Amino acid sequence: MSNFTIVTEFLLMEFADIRELQILHAILFFLIYLATLMGNILTITAVVTDQHLHTPMYFFLSNLSLLDICYISVTLPKFIVNTMKGIQSISLLGCTAQIFFFLFFGSTEFAFLMTMSYDRFVAICHPLHYGVIITPAKCLWAAVGSWLTGIVYSALHTGNMFRLPFSGSNVIHQFFCDIPQILKVATLDVYNTEYLLLAISSCFLLLCFALLIISYAHIFSSVLKIPSVEGRYKALSTCSPHLIVLLLFLLSSIIAVLGPTSDKSSVQNLLIAMAYTVLPPFMNPIIYSLRNQNIKVVLIRIIKVVFFPRKNVSNTKKFKKIIMSLYC
Repeated sequence: MSNFTIVTEFLLMEFADIRELQILHAILFFLIYLATLMGNILTITAVVTDQHLHTPMYFFLSNLSLLDICYISVTLPKFIVNTMKGIQSISLLGCTAQIFFFLFFGSTEFAFLMTMSYDRFVAICHPLHYGVIITPAKCLWAAVGSWLTGIVYSALHTGNMFRLPFSGSNVIHQFFCDIPQILKVATLDVYNTEYLLLAISSCFLLLCFALLIISYAHIFSSVLKIPSVEGRYKALSTCSPHLIVLLLFLLSSIIAVLGPTSDKSSVQNLLIAMAYTVLPPFMNPIIYSLRNQNIKVVLIRIIKVVFFPRKNVSNTKKFKKIIMSLYC
């Protein structure tokens, strides 16, 4: 009993022993973080400010962008600050909060992606009944249900992982409190219970994946029945970004669950972690915004108003003078 020590903090491992490389990692992650914030904030701004984008699809897209901002903010800012200060520790409470919000935003995003797949299914397979099936009230309830689902799922896993004190090693071979690394230092009871919960949730994910395959099979069969090539292209362009984002999210989730966990810090650990913590929120606005003509038009207008206000004012004055001369 004299050697029994309860863990009150964890040590997050760096991916380089050289101080210059550590700072380089922090700068790289900081640039990625800024790019992710900018892309998602611009998407939300475009949807909120333009009335033509006040539709169910863009309502879900704005929620998805908000989730991406929150999702990447759980891990990267702490890593950047710790690296710049030369600190490796994170408190037990901080680790608990990190895992809770990581699971919360990740599971909520999956629920929104499922909702968006149903929205695309109705829009393409039942276009005449879209306004009746996908109403604003149903969209609001779907959003509330997605957020509540994330809270319940996250609370269930986090409560189980931290219900008993940690008494083993406090070293985490990752730049954040990664769930596999936490389970490696947890007690045997927590370890077995958590893998049972993960097995149950994996079965649920497989069921959702089967429903997605069925829905997209109906979508593609409906698209192929469209007589004009332009109509088929337009239908595919509305659902292809969502399909790409969904596949990216599922692939990163599979890597997170089935990826190997090393007992030492390595580049492999870093790349695996980036695949499911950084890549999805960084790529989502690129996939949606650059492939969506409506969002691109609104973003260009916002950029002109923000960065070239004088030109817009002068053009407006010239337009008014022309109108007044016509009336006179």
